[in-house]
Amino acid sequence: MKVVEIEKCRNDIKKLREEMASKNNSNFQEDNKKLTPRRDVPSYPKYHLSEETIEALRLPTFDAWQWEPNEMLSCLEHMYHDLGLVKGFNINPITLKRWLLCVHDNYRNNPFHNFRHCFCVTQMMYSMIYLCSLQEKFTQMDILILMTAAVCHDLDHPGFNNTYQINARTELAVRYNDISPLENHHCAVAFQVFSQPDCNIFSNFDPETFKHIRQGTITLILATDMARHGEILDSFKQKVDNFDYTNEEHVTCLKMVLIKCCDISNEVRPMEVAEPWVDCLLEEYFMQSDREKAEGLPVAPFMDREKVTKPTAQIGFIKFVLIPMFETVMKLFPQIEEVMVQPLRESRDRYEELKQIDDAMNEVQKKKSENLTMGGKKK
Repeated sequence: MKVVEIEKCRNDIKKLREEMASKNNSNFQEDNKKLTPRRDVPSYPKYHLSEETIEALRLPTFDAWQWEPNEMLSCLEHMYHDLGLVKGFNINPITLKRWLLCVHDNYRNNPFHNFRHCFCVTQMMYSMIYLCSLQEKFTQMDILILMTAAVCHDLDHPGFNNTYQINARTELAVRYNDISPLENHHCAVAFQVFSQPDCNIFSNFDPETFKHIRQGTITLILATDMARHGEILDSFKQKVDNFDYTNEEHVTCLKMVLIKCCDISNEVRPMEVAEPWVDCLLEEYFMQSDREKAEGLPVAPFMDREKVTKPTAQIGFIKFVLIPMFETVMKLFPQIEEVMVQPLRESRDRYEELKQIDDAMNEVQKKKSENLTMGGKKK
């Protein structure tokens, strides 16, 4: 009886392990539970936006930490109305609410890649549309694509990046042949949501227009894969000095750079808004590197809790990724220098000062321990 009991116990453990592994390897959206739209609309309490909030929403300094999810949903809803997208494209306002709720439900509670990040990216896009007067340069269709891609760009992010997906040979990496597995997944979930009639804000569009929106949205979401950063920025650099708004290739490239700017724009914001995001990102990185160590997979030094600090994590990223990209966009829109590029330079200087302090403290600790060692040897 004992042998049978032990065998049963082993089988149960094996089964449980397999279930956990299949969950970890993310058979995403198998049951489509989250994708079912809510029918009791309006399902989130309508938050009345004050004039002060409406003005603040248009600025890169907006503090998203102060808002609950239902308030952020109301802000997103306001953006679509304010940009003239609801009226201009005859979007059903109730469908817009349902769609936003469904989007909210399909972001996971990761430390960083969560619904609040989605909101921040979209709010930064909204503020860039105003700051750079993009409605004068782009068609309303382009504005709709920019906003919608920002809202959907990290849908159902599992909290583990593409490198992990590929090295761990997850279901996503296998499905998308190691090519931007996460970004392809975000696109797929976005259009699964749109395939629900109650959530399809594009239902009034003819097939040809929908196809154009779909292609435009996919192109922008796929552009957020940082593995393509150099390629996309180089392409934009070649066009920026003779930029032509009548050239479709030029416009598409600019839209790709704009969503990239918004996706990694936290350091543009005031320090008290930006810094908590660094903690969130490091927490997500450490979760991944701990798992990689446990699974015997390669670990990136910038994700390793034993090797990285806030200043070392930020300095290189701000200096070699953020500032060069925003300075290139500044050639086309000089008005971003004061409100976007200058805060980046200040953030770089601040983290460099912090690194100097860290280095000095480490040096003191090192000397202390050397003195202790020497003292021990003398004894």
